Parts: sequence; structure tokens; C-alpha cells
Amino acid sequence: MSTQITRITARKIFNNRGEETIEVDIRTKSGFGRAAAPAGASKGLAEVAYYPKGGVDAAIKVVEKSIAPKLVGMNANQQEEIDSLLHEIDGSENFRRIGGNTAYAISLSSAKASSDSYGVSLYKYLGGQIHYRLPFPLGNVLSGGKHARGRAPDIQEFLVLPIHAKSFLEAAKGNLEFHKRVGELLERTNKPFTGGRSDEGAWLANIDNYEALELITKACEEVSNQLGLQCRIGLDVAGSTLWNSKTKKYVYRHDKIKVTPEEQLEYIQELIQKYNLAYVEDPFHEDDFENFAILTKQSKGCLICGDDLFVTNTDRLTQGIAKAAANSIIIKPNQIGTLTDAWKAVKKANEALYTPVVSHRSGDTTDTEITHLALAFNCPIIKTGVVEGARIAKINELIRIENDLGKERRMAKIPL
Repeated sequence: MSTQITRITARKIFNNRGEETIEVDIRTKSGFGRAAAPAGASKGLAEVAYYPKGGVDAAIKVVEKSIAPKLVGMNANQQEEIDSLLHEIDGSENFRRIGGNTAYAISLSSAKASSDSYGVSLYKYLGGQIHYRLPFPLGNVLSGGKHARGRAPDIQEFLVLPIHAKSFLEAAKGNLEFHKRVGELLERTNKPFTGGRSDEGAWLANIDNYEALELITKACEEVSNQLGLQCRIGLDVAGSTLWNSKTKKYVYRHDKIKVTPEEQLEYIQELIQKYNLAYVEDPFHEDDFENFAILTKQSKGCLICGDDLFVTNTDRLTQGIAKAAANSIIIKPNQIGTLTDAWKAVKKANEALYTPVVSHRSGDTTDTEITHLALAFNCPIIKTGVVEGARIAKINELIRIENDLGKERRMAKIPL
């Protein structure tokens, strides 16, 4: 077998929102890898640039003229060297010259080509000889904020987490039932509800945050009793999308209120206590490390997760750790550009006892690689939706991996 790269091809494809994105094929003498880049609706300001000036078309030309000539002949199993070369070719601090999505697609397709050359699954190739534990699925059942159009809750995502499932299949079935029950309750209680769904397949409804939480709490109670699972609720507040930097207030357009950072802290604390929340993502804007730290200290039994706060960046994570801001981090490899950079963020998170959560993006493809990264990086939670084609592809891949592990399959442990 040989992992020597013989050919690199880049093309334009579309994600689940119909947006253009880049896909890269890498062939070695013994294997093949393909990867496409996702896109977020709400992006952290510190994320790498998705593409160079000129978008996907310009990125494809960069691959053909600047990247492929230097990578062909290298070995695909030289992951760190390849990722380092991508940084060197770009030469900027945020991949603005070649594009973070370009780097991501090349980095991941290289890893896939290498694993294929060796004839092993990607998670085993990246994770090595460890005792793999399957992540629990954190699923979006109701959308608001930037994930919605028209009248909807101001909070971006209302999530469910089946924390005591005995298998991933059982957990996935639980989330599907939760999603179904939320839709049924909306049909009964919300007359304007028409069955609309967001990009991630979550329901859309003209209700406020409290109405959404009451409805999801009822659904969780009913489904937990029906299936014998313990369901906990989570939120992605997407605080940066609510924050007005001029007035220094969080603007809740649906509820027609504006709150100060101090009032925002009290509001999130109230929601955590009243609804026994297991997970709160980005409750404040992306530079408010101080209130993240206060909330984390005061919220026992709840993961306070940073997405826009950290953007899978070890420098920002280091800053957060120093201030004890959050106790969990979202891992989105295309936020930082390469697998090596994402792995470094996971490593630092684990060392600081921060819970890493591998996540999809709202604008995603049917690629399933983040499921393999969740196992290889030993992440106890994967945020990958409940329904919709790009989400189901990832859920089904984890079911296949669970079958592949056979008697060795174990569910991860969540620090709740």
C-alpha cells in the first residue's frame, strides 16, 4: 500500500441550503478521499475566512495552481505536514488567501485518502488503538433567531439530549420521537403552525422563548415516560446575533425587549433553573468572557458551551480557560481550517476538563466525517440535528459505526 498523493481535484457543489461550496478529491497510489466544506448561518467574527476574494471559483483556482502542485508527491498520512503547508501557502492569520473551507476540504480529504489506503475506517485511522465511546446526539427540535424566517423565538436553537440512552440507536430514536412529539404539540396548541422547518429540519413556529420551553418540557416528559429515557433540554442562544454593540444591549425582537448584560445573565440563570437545562451555548456575545465565567460558576449540572466565543481556536480557548469562562467547547473544524488545528483545540479542552462537542453547521452536506471525528477525538456529545438529509446521513453513519464496534460499543460519559 502507498499513501503517496497522485492527484488532487477541486469542484463546486451545493450544500443543503443550495449554497455553493467546495469539494476536494485526493487520490493516492492505494486510496481515495473526498470531502466538502459546510457553512454556518451565524458565524463567529474570529472564524477563519471561508474563501478567498472571488468565492468558490477563486478557491478552486488556488487549489489547481498553488496547492495541488505542492501536495502531489507528498504522503497523505503526513497530516501535520500537509496542514502546516496549507498555512504556509496561505501566509495569513485567518486563511483569507486560500480560504478556510479550502483548507478544511483538503485536510479532511487527505485524512480520508490515507485511511482508505490503509483499509481502515476514518475514526480508527485518526483515533488509533483507543476504547471508543459513542457520543450522545444533541438534536435541534425547534429553531429561532437566524435559523428562522419571519416570526419565531429569539433563541436560535431549542435542543434535546437523551442522557441515559444505552446505545446510540436508542438515543437517535429518542430524539426522533422528541422531534415528532414537539410537532404534534405545536399542531394542537399553535393555530398558525403549518409544519414549517428550518435548514436543520427543526420546527418553525410563531411562539416566544417561554412558550417554546414549556412545550419542549412537556414533550420531553411524555417521551421520557414512554421510552424510559431521561431527556434534558439545551439551548443555543447565539448571543452575538442578539447583541447590539452600540447600545450595549441584547435585543429580543420577538419579545420586543432590550436587556443589559446583567439582565441577560439573570435571564439565562432563570431559564437554567426553571427548566433544568443541561446545555447552554453562547448565552452572551463572543467577547464577553466575564459573564461566561460568572454563569459557569453559578450553574452546576449544566454545560456552558462556547461556540462563537472560542471558534475552535486554541488561543481563544486559552483565554477562556484562564478566566474559567464556560466548561464546554464546540468543535467545528472548518472554523479553524485544518484537522490538526481542530485536534489541538480538543486536546487543550480535555486537559482543562472542558467538554468538547463536535458539531455540524446549519449549511451542511451529506458528508459524515464529523461522526468519525467525534469518536477519534473522544467527544461525548455530537451536535448533528435530528431530521433533514444532511443530519440523517450523520446519524445513520454513527449507527453503522455502532454496529461495527459490536461487543466493544460503549456510550460516552457526559459530565452532568
